[in-house]
Amino acid sequence: MNSAFSLLMKIHIHPLFWGVFVIGILTATVKQLFLLFIIVIIHELGHAIAAQCFSWRIRRIMLLPFGGVAEVDEHGNRPFREEFIVTISGPLQHLWMFGAAFLLMKINVLSLETYEQFMFQCTVILLFNLLPIWPLDGGKLLFLICSRSLPFLEAHKLALRLSTFFLAVGIIYAVIMYPFQLHLWIVISFLIISGYLEWKSRQFVYMRFLLERYHGKEHPIGALKTLSVSTSETLHQVLQKFQRGCKHMIIATSQTGEHVQIDENELLHAYFVEKRTNSQLDELVTVY
Repeated sequence: MNSAFSLLMKIHIHPLFWGVFVIGILTATVKQLFLLFIIVIIHELGHAIAAQCFSWRIRRIMLLPFGGVAEVDEHGNRPFREEFIVTISGPLQHLWMFGAAFLLMKINVLSLETYEQFMFQCTVILLFNLLPIWPLDGGKLLFLICSRSLPFLEAHKLALRLSTFFLAVGIIYAVIMYPFQLHLWIVISFLIISGYLEWKSRQFVYMRFLLERYHGKEHPIGALKTLSVSTSETLHQVLQKFQRGCKHMIIATSQTGEHVQIDENELLHAYFVEKRTNSQLDELVTVY
């Protein structure tokens, strides 16, 4: 009970939602907005409950007119399985909502009109959130897929570039098909701003990823991956090769062909504590 109450206390409504609500009052669509609110809050609680089951640190749950954002303090160092489950747990809630709405319609709790409105909005929100655009669920899944084979920083930048491409395609479609749909342009504006802010803070996101590896609590190691580098590379260059979902063992090769094995924690310590950000690995090897 306490955990459920703590989740509810973390729910916040984005000002954009109130803006859409005002538009709903002016256009006499309050009923549709109420149904939308129910769908969105269940969707986001799906993410939050899954995150809580894995003992994630949930900061807040922000509700938006087309979904929401469950903000956590994990920074990309949880196992892929957990990240995947938490990401898809929002969209999965729509499946049982479809069934529940159908049952309530059959026993005459919901009118046919309300049922059709609910099903339409539930479907639209589900499909919209699966678009590969940041910060939608589809955009986060895209980032997760990119992270499977690429370093964290590179995967993050690639996911945001692909997100921008898909958003541009969506904008062109909206201009052609729905040029005067105010709700749609409010949502598109939010996506543009979110994508821009995420790109602008990409280095900060990368630093949080590294700091979590160094200072964060121990997480189960999904895999041990060896990084083969040269001792002439700088510490900063090597850390940019770090991937999520695995622990790294660094094998540094000198110009004479000698191999030195370095644990990732040694590099992170040198980077954050000793501030040797631009030191070459051969200098660090001499120290250690």
